[in-house]
Amino acid sequence: MFSLIAAHLAATDPTPTDNNVVAGWGGFAVFVLLVVAVAFLGWSLTRQLKKAQRAADEGKYDPSDKKPRRTTI
Repeated sequence: MFSLIAAHLAATDPTPTDNNVVAGWGGFAVFVLLVVAVAFLGWSLTRQLKKAQRAADEGKYDPSDKKPRRTTI
């Protein structure tokens, strides 16, 4: 029974050639959206780091107020 189904599928569903397998516009759109997302995250990170550095330079943070890091074992 299983071999009959496999034979039928092999006969009706041929292997596509290299020219028939493409990512298409959907794959391109996903790629572009990922590039835009990474660029936005990088831009946002740089802004936040600049803000934090400016606040530290203005003395808004006291280094003696730092809480000790907790280590989880």
